[in-house]
Amino acid sequence: MPLTISTWNINSVRLRIELVAKFLKATRPDVLCLQETKCPDDAFPLKRLARLGYTHVATNGQKGYHGVAIVSRLPFEATDRRCFCEKQDCRHVSVTFGERAGLKDPATVHNFYVPAGGDEPDPLVNPKFAHKLAFLDEMRVSPGLHPQNGARAILVGDLNVAPLEHDVWSHKQMLRVVSHTPIECEKLGAVRSAGGWVDAMRSKVPDSEKLYTWWSYRAADWEASDRGRRLDHVWVSPAIGDRVAAMTVTRAARGWPQPSDHVPVTVKLDI
Repeated sequence: MPLTISTWNINSVRLRIELVAKFLKATRPDVLCLQETKCPDDAFPLKRLARLGYTHVATNGQKGYHGVAIVSRLPFEATDRRCFCEKQDCRHVSVTFGERAGLKDPATVHNFYVPAGGDEPDPLVNPKFAHKLAFLDEMRVSPGLHPQNGARAILVGDLNVAPLEHDVWSHKQMLRVVSHTPIECEKLGAVRSAGGWVDAMRSKVPDSEKLYTWWSYRAADWEASDRGRRLDHVWVSPAIGDRVAAMTVTRAARGWPQPSDHVPVTVKLDI
């Protein structure tokens, strides 16, 4: 069956719930993974989402910072939330879909919000950057992120690293900018390699083509300057690496009123 999954750093789900509604009405994914919800679990806008047909929700939120959620039209069998680097930051939630969702074999969706890392790309003077590198190291060795023996899994989210040359507007100028430094790209690549993950977005767009999901609020005209980065990702396990039927980046969402600086990414899987 086809399974459609979207991921979006929404930068406050309550502030931008009408943008979420607009996207869901237009796209109708089976599953929407949100990051940076900035919302405690007991304040999550469940009723608004239920009216749109998304009645199954798994949240891991906190007031004012971070936060992730998985919103689904399909029921899931189990949920999980993990802490990384011995911190209580809400940066991961996962759900497993099974027979109740119409799947013959189970599939697990991991939703991540990796630390941004601050502005200075030196872990010795910038604790935020040190935290980001440690977080990626912990992801690399996390047993649950090594899908084996035909396990069907999807990992999505704002991973806050643009790893490839054409994931940024200027590879040369971005090498000393947090999100595209060599050490970050190397560590994110190690996470992907350790789990055998397939980059679903780049399976549809060649590495030689520019591909962005984020444009800074600082730009006077984000569209004209087009200084973007691909910070949002969708990976699939080897068992479904050849099942990516389509991929869409909703670039227009960056121009909506009071937008997030990220835009949704949607992948259709034949699983």
